[in-house]
Amino acid sequence: MTQQPPAPGDHPTPEAPQVTVRGEGRLEVEPELARIVVSVRAGGTDRASVLASLTDRNAEAIALLKSYGEAVTALETGALSVTPEQARRGRGEKVRGYRGWVRLSAELTDFTALGELTTRLADLEWTRVDGPWWALRPDSPAYAEARRQAVREAVRRGREYAEALGASLVALLELSDTGLAGAAVPGRPGGGGMRMAFAAESVDQPAPLDLEPQRQTVVAEVAARFVMSPPAL
Repeated sequence: MTQQPPAPGDHPTPEAPQVTVRGEGRLEVEPELARIVVSVRAGGTDRASVLASLTDRNAEAIALLKSYGEAVTALETGALSVTPEQARRGRGEKVRGYRGWVRLSAELTDFTALGELTTRLADLEWTRVDGPWWALRPDSPAYAEARRQAVREAVRRGREYAEALGASLVALLELSDTGLAGAAVPGRPGGGGMRMAFAAESVDQPAPLDLEPQRQTVVAEVAARFVMSPPAL
């Protein structure tokens, strides 16, 4: 009569020992997104004229971004500020001028247009461009592939430990995702992409910047617990 292996349980026994291993999947992939932040500024002694200049410059930047059509997949207006500047001398609350700024963020998937667009934006009056920050889409296939690699690595390691004892894996008790890291969040500084800033004065037909996308590292980790057959010790 053939003896059946013991049913897997939560607690290891000499007849059903357990092995716990970790698996890691690591990929180096090309980025899928680039995000830039555009800051438009205005200044002067009259609040109304500062607001008018800020409105015009903001509209000009938005029009330029929208002119790139589907290359710009997302465009958002962020913070807006108009601040009075107190006079350096004198008493009271005398105002010597006003400073205003508005911030835009844009997301691009067409990197061939990125260099030209950032150059043209930076060429606008009183306009600053920060970025690009490179990233992957939230639903990028790279995440799933990294997880699959991590699971395959965990199974391979578990088998190696079992075979070293003259045993084999019988069942999987637990598989837990211990982390997915390395993917940059679009628009978040320090998220795995390089950062540059441009603030240029007006020039005639500026040459487009040559921006090389930065490859992204995606790392997935799992922990797996297996039941082994009794080892041949």
